[in-house]
Amino acid sequence: MKLFVPIALAATVALGAATVDAPAEPTRSRADCERTTTGLVPLTDMGRRRYRGQRGGLYPFGRNRPSPAYQRQGLAAARRVRPVDGKIVVLSIGMSNTTREFSDFKSRADRDPLKSGFVELVDGAEAGWDAQRIKSPASPYWRLVDDRLNESNSSPEQVQVVWLKQAITGDARPFPQDARALHTNLKAIVRILRARFVNLRLVYLSSRTYAGYAITARSPEPQAYDSAFAVRWLILDRMQKKVTGPWIGWGPYLWTDGMKGRRDGLTWECEDVDNDGTHPSKTGTQKVSTLLLDFFKNDSTTKLWFRGRGPAVPEHVLARR
Repeated sequence: MKLFVPIALAATVALGAATVDAPAEPTRSRADCERTTTGLVPLTDMGRRRYRGQRGGLYPFGRNRPSPAYQRQGLAAARRVRPVDGKIVVLSIGMSNTTREFSDFKSRADRDPLKSGFVELVDGAEAGWDAQRIKSPASPYWRLVDDRLNESNSSPEQVQVVWLKQAITGDARPFPQDARALHTNLKAIVRILRARFVNLRLVYLSSRTYAGYAITARSPEPQAYDSAFAVRWLILDRMQKKVTGPWIGWGPYLWTDGMKGRRDGLTWECEDVDNDGTHPSKTGTQKVSTLLLDFFKNDSTTKLWFRGRGPAVPEHVLARR
């Protein structure tokens, strides 16, 4: 997925990356606002229902919370999150939607008096860099991440938490092939994160927002919905120790069935997307950033360090921002 702005294009060229394939020209000039629901059920609301043989829930056995044993592992990892040279860096990894959402979250969080002064939010996401393009350690994307850390006067050793939100651009395969491919890519990306950031303790993932209004093939439905299963399978891999390293869990679950919404009241309206129906508009971005801020302030594995430690940001740090 890519954000159509000159800055993103310039960054891609500067990195020497191949040009992002442009999708076919849409037949419509605006989002398809008539598709207000898909009839799919958010994983958090599925109960005993199944989707193509798969149970609902964010975690195994239809649960929306980690098992007690896995939760204890997450809390143990959270207690190891402490300032390294005065900072706890929370890094975003992902594509165009990710950078829009995390940037707004950073703006809100940095103004929130409950956020620890030790927490440094660094946006490492960038337009055009989907899961396929960053799954290799040799991808130029990782140089971009290094640059973002340098710009914030942070080091790889200070990165202890990652928010990862990814997709495969233009994937039209049916379920489960689409989710399996994304799962494989996410697993490779987590291996890269573990190798690059030696103090990484926690990785939180989110799947896609509602894509029923999309008029391009970048990330349509039901592939956007299906991406949640890729996340769940990766978490199961970590629970079963098929993947080692940082604790892996859900960040906020973002998908809701358009205007029909979900049990907690979240809806995704046509005004929440840009004209392509895929990228979040200002209101959509704000919805996601609100969910992110609520998650980091209140989840049991995040509030210990996100708002539990640290004085106000020192003046000499503020001067560098």
